[in-house]
Amino acid sequence: MIAFLKNRLLLMSLLLCPAISGLAQVNVDNYVRFFALTRYEGKDQLILRKFTRSGTLAYLTVNPQELTTAIVPAAGLPVKILTWDQATTHFENTAYMKTIATATQLSGSLQDAGIIHGFPKEKGITLTIDLCPSHKPLDRVIFTTLIAEFQKTEKPVPLAISVTGRWMLTHQGDLNWLKGLVRSGDIDITWVNHSYNHRVSSNAPLQTNFLLEPGTDLNFEILGTELAMIQQGLLPSIFFRFPGLVSDRQVVTKLLSYGIIPVGSDAWLAKGQSANSGSIVLIHGNGNEPVGVKDFIQLLKSKQADVKHKNWLLYDLNQSVEDEFSQ
Repeated sequence: MIAFLKNRLLLMSLLLCPAISGLAQVNVDNYVRFFALTRYEGKDQLILRKFTRSGTLAYLTVNPQELTTAIVPAAGLPVKILTWDQATTHFENTAYMKTIATATQLSGSLQDAGIIHGFPKEKGITLTIDLCPSHKPLDRVIFTTLIAEFQKTEKPVPLAISVTGRWMLTHQGDLNWLKGLVRSGDIDITWVNHSYNHRVSSNAPLQTNFLLEPGTDLNFEILGTELAMIQQGLLPSIFFRFPGLVSDRQVVTKLLSYGIIPVGSDAWLAKGQSANSGSIVLIHGNGNEPVGVKDFIQLLKSKQADVKHKNWLLYDLNQSVEDEFSQ
């Protein structure tokens, strides 16, 4: 009950932020999990969430073939409400449901459950940057270096950012800077849910740490972060990164029932893991992992010639996964 009340207070404070700090850009209310079939822009879409945005009913949808999400107004849309099991059956032959089926099979690992490797046809990596709660500023050098290295071969530079609710709450200037890079066409961000609180204990074993901590409200950790993203004008993707890459079969199964997919990494640079062709690379951009940032910049320098000749590229997370499961 105490954990529940704390999370409700956090959500209330988030919703009150427009009046006191300028954090939120739009008012979002009644944000709930909601599955339904609809037809939008000539394609079948799966509705994942229902909410009101500035008083108008809207949906968060996913294109099951392309794995892309969208926020669409509800007015005039045909809607057929589904259970999650019905949605799984209806879209079973799509890249989206094939990815979920694979993530289910990989759900037993205590660490790194879910999709851990991209599937590009050429050489390169999928870059993911985690923004866990931190009092330190954003490592902007990551982004300026990426833009400088890839501006002639890939513009915008595709990358994925795993963001927590608490980081957004305390880093408005950094978040605005990132959004400015998107508007200028320098980078293209896939926003990955990294939980709201990202609690961690230095003493607890992994089996009771991070989201496995007793009393964790997974519903809030998922939906509270998505709500905060939308308030900030960000588009939640279908991907989720477990804090510490720690989970168990039960929490993965529950996560998948929200229609989102865990994405891990086979190349956490600060832990000495090497980035190979197709790797989903993990670095932290929240100021707490200078070794990982240094290693990534060194990796970029070592690949300068390949980048120049388009023999080493960065891949969009959606596209990397879609390429594997669209067959």
